[in-house]
Amino acid sequence: MKPARQRSGWWEEVAGRLAAREPELLAGEGRTRAAVALVLAPGRGGASVLFIERASHDGDPWSGDLGFPGGKVEPADATPRAAAERETREELGLDLAGARFLGRLSDIVGAHLPVLVSCFVYGIDAPPPLRPGAEVRDAFWVPLAVLADRRRHASATVRFGEESLVRPAIRLPVADKPVLWGITYRLVMQLLEMVADAAPGRRKAGGSP
Repeated sequence: MKPARQRSGWWEEVAGRLAAREPELLAGEGRTRAAVALVLAPGRGGASVLFIERASHDGDPWSGDLGFPGGKVEPADATPRAAAERETREELGLDLAGARFLGRLSDIVGAHLPVLVSCFVYGIDAPPPLRPGAEVRDAFWVPLAVLADRRRHASATVRFGEESLVRPAIRLPVADKPVLWGITYRLVMQLLEMVADAAPGRRKAGGSP
């Protein structure tokens, strides 16, 4: 694992890259607003991303899908970012108050439902113990380098409600997990475009890890 000083330097680089590309913030009129937290932590394979596998519920179009912790922005939430942090506490017992806030990605509009999702990026020094709640079947970490591996990117048949769709996806090296697709896939691709080449442990051309 990287020393704290090196990890801090990488968080600053990620924050700088996010700040250098102003995110597109969309108006939410006529759409349900939701917010999610994209949490990064260092590990043996470089920086890793926290994912959840949603529990199965009748009537939930995202039932059983992979995603980031988060959910609907409620009237009591001061901001979408506050909603992402609240939902992360409720779903995983993870308090992001002490995490490094690195920035946000561009908003995403749902392709099949009238939802607008805002994504906020955080860095923590080490993966903490997690306590998944009733809405979460599992929580796990995937290295950025794995997500960036184009050999894992493919078109896959997925289910959305009663429909079967063919969509871009990433096949994760985690047993018994569905493919990563949809809004979460699109957010991951945004992040990879900006920071994957800077991840700790990733070789750069002509350089060392």
